[in-house]
Amino acid sequence: MAPRLALSQITVGKAMHPGVLTCPPDTPLRTVARMMAAYRVHCIVVFGDPEDRDADGRLWGIVSDLDLVAALGSDVDERTAGGTAATPVVTTTPDEKLDRAAQLMREYSTAHLVVVDSEGQRPLGVLSTLDIAKALAGELA
Repeated sequence: MAPRLALSQITVGKAMHPGVLTCPPDTPLRTVARMMAAYRVHCIVVFGDPEDRDADGRLWGIVSDLDLVAALGSDVDERTAGGTAATPVVTTTPDEKLDRAAQLMREYSTAHLVVVDSEGQRPLGVLSTLDIAKALAGELA
């Protein structure tokens, strides 16, 4: 059995899920739910609409499965990703250590961090609390 590494020895890049599913802010919330179900993911990254000069195609927010559950008390068919998304988006880089990523999750009360490149803030993947749990359990390959 291989020795378990401490979170301070594992990078976000080693633990994250590469790639992100995205949608613009005006996406109906029911469509976001369909995306999560179809791709079996727990969050969708919301990007500003490139046609909107103010949004400029930048990270807007993130809609998690828990955000969907919280929206159930309202008229879900009238809600959009932009109106539901948690903002600001909490980001990290692939070179960051998992102990720091876990600290960010606690500090911002979030279960997902968007992993971005260190130069252009381009999303590369998502790190979730489950990814950290796998690292703690020694399940990273």
